[in-house]
Amino acid sequence: MAMEMINGHGQSSQISQNGHKRVLVIAAHPDDEVLGCGGTIALHVRSGDQVTTVIVCEGESLRYTGMACDLTGDTMRAAEQLGTHDVRLLQYRDQRLDAIPLTDLIVKLEAIVREVRPHLVYCQYGGDVNRDHELLFKALLVATRPTEEAIEGIYSFDTASSTEWAYPRSFVPDMWVDISETLDTKLKAMACYRTETRAYPHPRSLQGLDYRARAWGNQSCLEAAEVFMPIRRVVRQGHPPQ
Repeated sequence: MAMEMINGHGQSSQISQNGHKRVLVIAAHPDDEVLGCGGTIALHVRSGDQVTTVIVCEGESLRYTGMACDLTGDTMRAAEQLGTHDVRLLQYRDQRLDAIPLTDLIVKLEAIVREVRPHLVYCQYGGDVNRDHELLFKALLVATRPTEEAIEGIYSFDTASSTEWAYPRSFVPDMWVDISETLDTKLKAMACYRTETRAYPHPRSLQGLDYRARAWGNQSCLEAAEVFMPIRRVVRQGHPPQ
């Protein structure tokens, strides 16, 4: 299994070549984008890349009906912390992606992919305990088929309190991104999700996320990292792999 490490300056053929990249992040629920790749998003923004974030479900209807909750506002505040400006909220019902035809979601995602024409796509890992994550992952595989020629790399991320609680535990990362310089930004973005953070030792506590990033980093002699499973990488135009 190939291991790829990317330092905090984005020095990788897939993350930053000559010129800026168009980056598409697709997550099922508000906060998933921060949990899975908040530090990496901040690195892209700092490098001048154009980041579009898509949140598929509204995240409120199942758990917070009748309660004071503003996940839309929290999402925008988190995006501001990360430095992203293009945030798309599809507003599907929380935990009800299984109630719609999968083709409906595929069509929505295809339209965004063809509009944005991303070089890089970060997506939810589809093998964890959350059914929405599973269905979103399946839809994304269709929406990002190799016929979408702009795409150079598709990377799936883990989601704290969801991926590690699955069985069998099949998320096996083989790409480490050094977020030592953006870990604090990630934690500040997560703190914007007031209803989603938990007290330590829950995996979605700020302290737990800090420890998690440092544990992932330790695996590759980095101070802190986010990890990914590459789904597809394509090197076009006669360039050798780097």
